[in-house]
Parts: sequence; C-alpha cells; structure tokens
Amino acid sequence: MKKISLLLTCLVIAGIINAQTTDTKMTVGSTEQPAVAHDISQVLQFNEENHDFGQIPNGKPVEFEVVIKNIGKDSVKLNDVKVGCGCTTPKYDQGKSYGPGEVFKVILGFNGYATGPFEKYADINFGNGLSKHVKFHGVGFKVPDTAAPVNSAIEKLKGA
Repeated sequence: MKKISLLLTCLVIAGIINAQTTDTKMTVGSTEQPAVAHDISQVLQFNEENHDFGQIPNGKPVEFEVVIKNIGKDSVKLNDVKVGCGCTTPKYDQGKSYGPGEVFKVILGFNGYATGPFEKYADINFGNGLSKHVKFHGVGFKVPDTAAPVNSAIEKLKGA
C-alpha cells in the first residue's frame, strides 16, 4: 500500500511540473501566434519614467504628463493604464492606435491627500504585450490653519 501511495504522489508531482512548462513550438495547421517578447525601448520612447512633484500642500491635486513617442516601425495600441490606488487618476485615449513617429500623452493625476513622503505607480499597457511601469513621488505637507503667527505688537498698533 505504501508503494502505491508513493507511486501516486510521484505521478501527481510529475503532472504538476509538466503543467508548469510552456510549449513555444507551433504545431502544423495552428493559427495561434507564439508570444513574442519585445523590448519596449525599441518601440516607444518615454520622456519621464519617475516624476518628482517635490513638496505639495495636502489636498492640492497635481498632474503630470507622460509624453510617449512611437519610434518603432508599426502602429502601437494603447490598451489601458492600471494605477496602484484610487488616489491616482489616469487620463488617456483607451484603445487608440498610434503610428510610427506619432507622439501622444498619458496624464497621471494625484489627489494630493498625503502627508509626508509618497510614491505612486502606474502600468501603461500596450498591444503586443508591451507595458511600461512609471512612478511619481513627492512629499505632502500640512498647510497651517493660519498663514502667519499673530504678532501682538501689530495688534496693539491696530487698536490705537
């Protein structure tokens, strides 16, 4: 009985290992295209991949533009932009294709509700399995309730 249990365990493990491997060979008559890994830097040029907002007041929304140029030989389709949290809002033309030499933008907005250092991410996904991970960061600071401390000497002069 122990031998049968051991044999079954080995078969299950072998099946799991075999299921994890991928077959990149095309079979005769197959219409599926093999996955082609592209170097995005050979297809698209980005003006900025890590934007520094510097110091921003808490609650003040800010935006920055990721300017992208198609430097490849074929059109590229902008599928979607996935952001790390609800505080980041992307603006882009979903599903639009951009030809060789064409320049386009993805705008990433941040609601500004951060106190202290922050770092946010977005993944810009294109057709053909291309994607780019961009980020932005800065430091949010709390604005004081009063613009300047009260000067008692000036208050005395106003009262006189």
